[in-house]
Amino acid sequence: MTQYAGRRDPRFVAVHRGGLLELATHRLLASWAADCAEHVLPLFAARYPEDDRPRRAIETARAWSRGEATVGAARQAAVAAHAAARSATDAAAREVARAAGHAVATAHMADHELGGAAYAIRAVRLASPASDAMAAGQRECQWQREQLPEAIRELVLSDEERRNEKLGSVFSG
Repeated sequence: MTQYAGRRDPRFVAVHRGGLLELATHRLLASWAADCAEHVLPLFAARYPEDDRPRRAIETARAWSRGEATVGAARQAAVAAHAAARSATDAAAREVARAAGHAVATAHMADHELGGAAYAIRAVRLASPASDAMAAGQRECQWQREQLPEAIRELVLSDEERRNEKLGSVFSG
């Protein structure tokens, strides 16, 4: 089953919903996605220091990953972070807000984990000089992979390979 055939990958569907995803793994995915978004958060904060919606989304993702926030709170934080993205005029900052929104949305749907990573890579590319944009994106991708806990490494890397083209080939190289 693949998402491209109209079905979600069962590795990212919670066991209680008939999938293969254990809660501990789900929480690790959300925590890693938050790491990816937080790594680029300064790009948003520098442009919009008064807008804390992306930061709060990352904090909520972390709280959910520790069992301290509900999925409902995570959904609300995702909506707010995506609203921040829509209101941002700076392209790199917009991608940071999207990264934060996807990171916290991982609590609701685990396969949002790559959104946190992909939008962070896009943000870094956009914030870099054109001559270094691709290399900066590759460095960000490498940094993200270095943060992967061993327990989810294979799962995330196989998901990157499977969905890379759909996500703009940000995980190539």
